[in-house]
Order: sequence, then structure tokens, then C-alpha cells
Amino acid sequence: MTYLLNDPADFAVDALRGYAAAHPAHVMPAHGGVVRSTETPENQPALVIGGGSGHYPAFAGWVGPGLAHGAPCGNIFSSPSASQVYSVSRSAENGGGVLLGFGNYAGDVLHFGQAAEKLRAEGVDVRIIKVSDDIASGPAESHRDRRGIAGDLIVFKIAGAAIAAGADLDEAERVAWKANDATRSFGVAFDGCTLPGAGEALFHVPDGQMAIGLGIHGEPGIREVPMGTASEVADLLLTGVLEEEPERNGPYSGRVSVVLNGLGTVKYEELFVVYGRVAERLSEKGFTVVAPEIGEHVTSLNMAGLSLSIVFLDDELEQYWLAPADTPAFRRSAAQEPSAPPRTGVHVPGEDPIPEAAEESRASAAGIVQLLEMLRDTAAEHEEHFGRLDAVAGDGDHGQGMTYGTRGAAKAGSEAAAKGAGARTVLLHAGDAWAEEAGGTSGALWGAALTAAGSVFDDTRAVAAPEIVQALAAGIDAVVRLGGARPGDKTMVDAALPFRDVIAAEFASTGDLAGSVKKAAAAAQEAAKATADITSRLGRSRILGEKSLGTPDPGAHSFSVLMDALGNFLSSSPGTS
Repeated sequence: MTYLLNDPADFAVDALRGYAAAHPAHVMPAHGGVVRSTETPENQPALVIGGGSGHYPAFAGWVGPGLAHGAPCGNIFSSPSASQVYSVSRSAENGGGVLLGFGNYAGDVLHFGQAAEKLRAEGVDVRIIKVSDDIASGPAESHRDRRGIAGDLIVFKIAGAAIAAGADLDEAERVAWKANDATRSFGVAFDGCTLPGAGEALFHVPDGQMAIGLGIHGEPGIREVPMGTASEVADLLLTGVLEEEPERNGPYSGRVSVVLNGLGTVKYEELFVVYGRVAERLSEKGFTVVAPEIGEHVTSLNMAGLSLSIVFLDDELEQYWLAPADTPAFRRSAAQEPSAPPRTGVHVPGEDPIPEAAEESRASAAGIVQLLEMLRDTAAEHEEHFGRLDAVAGDGDHGQGMTYGTRGAAKAGSEAAAKGAGARTVLLHAGDAWAEEAGGTSGALWGAALTAAGSVFDDTRAVAAPEIVQALAAGIDAVVRLGGARPGDKTMVDAALPFRDVIAAEFASTGDLAGSVKKAAAAAQEAAKATADITSRLGRSRILGEKSLGTPDPGAHSFSVLMDALGNFLSSSPGTS
């Protein structure tokens, strides 16, 4: 839904006014739209592009040098009126004629056509380009009868670049049609969009399904199929557009550009997941991708969906696609010669050489791997509970983070041990992996703890019980040092410091490692429970303050659970008491 509006009937006008106010260096208002803030050069064709509002950055966002000269903007999903198209065209035209560009929809055809008739009657040369890239809306043999969707960006960018390079109206029209005929798009939707002021989406897609062949005006698609993974969606879209690839026996040789377009709700990280698969598949098929664009380019308010566009390039189209442009929503700089040699390699984690280790240390490393695997299984068992605790005053991801972290640590430790690593190196590798896989605060703290603990050990000898106590203390000290927390801040430190103090005292008194860890873990559990009675003073949950009262700190609780599991592990392992 749309949250910020005044009168729903005025939404498009209000948005356009605010857009023009935000970008005075690029645009100024004209009746029903915007034009460049600078005069069109004398006798240069004016590229005037447009359609309904609700599609930003299309169309007003593309007004500026190297792209369009003006953009009439209709109401939400409605063509601008002939009067609006005429006014914007009259404002932009300066003796070179007008090239009108829009998606091939009935309302746009009528209103842009009516404005063209009036301009021609006044002696202005006008050409019309109806973008028709959507393969779902018609057969290949009737390509120019299809709808226009995200291919608008490709066609208008190339036409604008041709004009900037000196093309007259005849040449600009030719290049625009050439770009249109070389462009194919295909899209899917997961849910419909909601018009400003409306309480319900224009359509819904059943759970577990996705709609194939969406439009950009709230149309629901031509059929529904089971929801796929990101890679499966990428394969579906790519297969569709590549069915109409031209033969590679002429000016086209497999060079393409790609526009992966979000329609309003599918955001950039998701699009990058999809594009990773698209790029992989294109490479496998022998394509060369030139300057891909991944992001929101032709939206449909808040529709949940995406589309894939491919333009099959020859030298001319590629030159114009790469040409500079400077608009509020699309910028491309002129190509520059590299000032430094290209990079030939990067550091790859896990490829560092494994230091030589004594047999005794390798035996200890094997035990550490078993311990890490036990922590992994324990975290997985308690993931849901850890997450529920974190959801009270945090973002609910602590259980997932602990699962990811322990899993990564166990895997990295096992791989290092398999390469002959000793106890120190295994823990160092595990610490790096825990931090990387878990992310967030807890990932950094646990990673630092394992790294500090590993620094106590040595790859030249076996690990002895006193060193384990020392390593546990070193790990906790690293958590305190790195995180900056103090007792009473409602963090992992509230459980970790009692654990450190009790294990040191108990082991000094009894020399019983497993028993000392069990008593220390019990102290940590009591301390973790006590955090329910205090409010958070550090970390993300401090913002919610009193809301955390009555719930133990998830970091303190998960620490106590893992330390209790450590005690059980040591109790069942020979030679640790």
C-alpha cells in the first residue's frame, strides 16, 4: 500500500511536483510533465517519452543530457492526455522535430497520436516509437504489436544517445526502431500492487505460485505456475527471451546487454541473487554481457515482481548503449582509460598454507573438531528458542546466526584438520569462519573468542587441561575487550564473566576440567536467567529498553547453553578430567 499521500486523486501531481523540486539542475515543470532545465540545442530532435505515473524512474527520471528532453506524466497507470503530451513537446522542441516514445498501450497510442496530429498541423515534424519488447503479449512474428515494459529504458537510452551524437530526426527514428526490434523482455509477479488510497491490491497470486507474463499497469499475468527458487526464476526468464535470439552470422555476434528490473517490492539484493544466475547462464552459452543494469527502472508502484530484458547488440547499438547520460535516475559516465593495471588475483580464504604440526597437536585438533561439531548440533537444536528470545527486543536472528556460525566453524575446522592442521590452526580457521558465516555482533564476538582461544594453543604439542582453562578465559577476555560490554549491560558478558571466574577457581582447587566446566556452566545459566530482571544498555536491543524486561538476554542464554554442552562433552571424553 501507499503510506504517504494527501488526496489519492492528487498523488501523481504531488509526486511530480516534488520530483521537479528535488532535481532543479536537471528538470523543470511543464504542463503535465517535466522538461530539461536547459534549452534543447537548436535543430536537435527532442526525444519526448512518457506514460502513466507509478513507474518511476520511468519516465520523468530519464530526462536529461544523453537521454530524453521531456516527459509527460499521466495519472497512475493512465496515459498522459494529448494536451499534456503536446505541452511538453512544445516546451522541448527547438526546430529539430519531436520523437515521441512510449510503451505500446492503447491509451498511450491514442493520446500521443492525437498530440502528434496537432504538432504536425502546426508544422512540427513528429515521429512515433511504440516500444514493444514484452514477449508474453504476442507472437514473435508480430513483435511490434506487443506491449512495452522495461525495454523502454533500452530503446530510449539508445535513441537519446543517437540524438546527442548528432542524429537528425530520420536517423533517431531509425535507431530507435532498431533498438526496439533488438530488445526482448519477460517478467513474473508474486503479488499485485495497490493504488494510492486503495485498501486492497489489484490482484493477488495464490500462495506458492507466481504469475507469468506480467504487465506494468497492475495486470496479473497470463498464467500461474509454481513458485521457483531465484535460479529457477532466472532460468525461466532467460529461456523465454533467448528463444528469439537472432542468428550470430552478421553484425550481431553474441554481445548483449541486460536489464534486470524490479517492479517495486523485489529489491536489489534479491535482484542480484537472480542476476548471478543470469550472468552464469549467459557465460555458459557464449554471450558477452555489456554494461548490465540491475535495479528498479520501470516499476509498477509496489508490485512484487521482476522482469528480464535483453538487447542483442551490434556495434552501433552498443556504442549508443554505452554513451554518457546524466539524468536524475540514470547516469553513465564517459569511458575512461584505466589508470592502473587490472587486478590479477585476490585473497581466497582457506588457501593460506597450513603450518606444520606435531602429531600430538593434530590429535588434539581432531578432538577440537568433534567439539565444534557438538556445538554446531547444539546450536541447531536450540535455534528456534534462541530466535524467539531475540525477537522480543531484537531482530530475531540470533538463533540463525548461532546456527550459521557454529556450522561454518565446524566445517572450517574439519577442513583444516584434514589438511594436517594442529590445534592452534584449527581454532583460528574456525574463528574466522564463525565470524564470516554468522555475521552480526554475536558472530564477531564468537569469532574473536575462538581466535583468542586458539592463540593459547600450539601446533607443536598436545593440548593439556590447564591450557583449555586458559583458552576459555582468553576467549571471554576477547569478548569483553572487543564488545566493550560490562556486567549489567544485558549481554553475553553477564554470563561469560561468571563462567570465567568459576572455572578458574574450581580448576585451581580440584584440577577436574570437566567438573569445573559443568559448575561454571551452571553459574553462567543462573547469570543468564538473572538478565531477565534488567534492561538492555548496549547493542541493538537497548533502543527498546523496557521491552526487554522479563526476558533473558539471548546472547547470555546461548552462551550458557553452549558451555553446558561443552561440560557434557568433556565429561564423556577420556583424558579431560
